[in-house]
Amino acid sequence: MIANDRQYQQTRKQAAELERLLAAVQDGTAGDDGFRDLQADALRGQLDDLRGELGDYDELRAGSTTTIESSTLAGLADALIKARIARGWTQADLAGALGVAEQQVQRYEATRYTGASLARLGDIATALNVTVSETVVLLAG
Repeated sequence: MIANDRQYQQTRKQAAELERLLAAVQDGTAGDDGFRDLQADALRGQLDDLRGELGDYDELRAGSTTTIESSTLAGLADALIKARIARGWTQADLAGALGVAEQQVQRYEATRYTGASLARLGDIATALNVTVSETVVLLAG
């Protein structure tokens, strides 16, 4: 998942490089003769993944996202990051709202909030002006 503009720019560069490499493989100027089809398929798969991430980030940045779903408690971290992006906030903006250094928000997001307390997650949700609802389902067993 792309979490900030720097990662977005890096991903765009990676996608452009893969597009160039794919074109070279397809026209026979790169790759191994006997394996070009396999190489092209692998490159297409990687390129599709990157394009998907870029599209997801673009959609969040467009500001039309109002609901972000997470089916697990662990998915709450990604949902909070997506909410920040959908709000049009940078990591620095969130840090300012929380009264912490930008590097702290960078660490939180890089580790997907694994070191953050439940109270801090609540502070982040409040700062982003989002509500979080969770359904507890008792599984068989």
